[in-house]
Amino acid sequence: MSTSEDVVGEVNHCAPGAATVPAEAEHSVRIKDVRKAFGSFQVLTGLNLDFVDNAITTILGPSGTGKSVLLKHIVGLLEPDHGEVSVFGQNIWKISERERQELRKRFGVLFQDGALFGSMNIYDNVAFPLRKHTDMRESEIRDVVMARLEEVGLAAAVNKAPGEVSGGMKKRAGFARALVLNPSVVMFDEPDSGLDPVRTSLLNDLIIKMHAEHGGTYVLVTHDIRTARKVSDYIGVLWKGKLIHYGKAEDAFNSDMPFVRQFLSGASAGPLGMD
Repeated sequence: MSTSEDVVGEVNHCAPGAATVPAEAEHSVRIKDVRKAFGSFQVLTGLNLDFVDNAITTILGPSGTGKSVLLKHIVGLLEPDHGEVSVFGQNIWKISERERQELRKRFGVLFQDGALFGSMNIYDNVAFPLRKHTDMRESEIRDVVMARLEEVGLAAAVNKAPGEVSGGMKKRAGFARALVLNPSVVMFDEPDSGLDPVRTSLLNDLIIKMHAEHGGTYVLVTHDIRTARKVSDYIGVLWKGKLIHYGKAEDAFNSDMPFVRQFLSGASAGPLGMD
């Protein structure tokens, strides 16, 4: 399986509740009856989901329910055992690997730890996708990189190595890098992982701000209910490899489905146990 650094090089790197999604909504990313197993372990067991464009969708669910596996399917790092993944109107497993690589340029990905290259400073990390995927002159690259770093509050840290900055700064640098190719879709794999509540809240503010300024389809995977409540336009809930709820954020938090109500409230009583 590809590592996060491999993806940076390539990318930049329905269920109950669906009725609340506008019928006229566009869907650049569509998942149809996707199933995926690793050996005898069934991870995705028939997942259907059309992500609403130009909105922030948060995917929630217990550990091991397939959230990160779903992200890898969307960018074409994992091929489904069954079903279809369509991106920008194309079934990504009916096209060539070269065509998939071209599609990946329209994605930005922020990994849990930022996935920065340790041998590069912050500036060169953010410039990496532009140098790899475009013919821009260095002066043009600098304009884009500094604009993105300014937006995430890291203009003064351009010469620092990843090992010299905090976890929150690494994530912000990863976010800047995810945006340098002006992606249509930006995906966040547990962006709040390892952050304290204050820095999580500040990162959430930044996600909201950047989405308002740049638009696009944002997809977040997280366990943090506060993050989901703060940033989400839509919420999808996975359980046992299926989407059991998808709709507007307020509908999720007002759901009367036992699992959704238990998970979003963090209650111990309900269908989700320790096993």
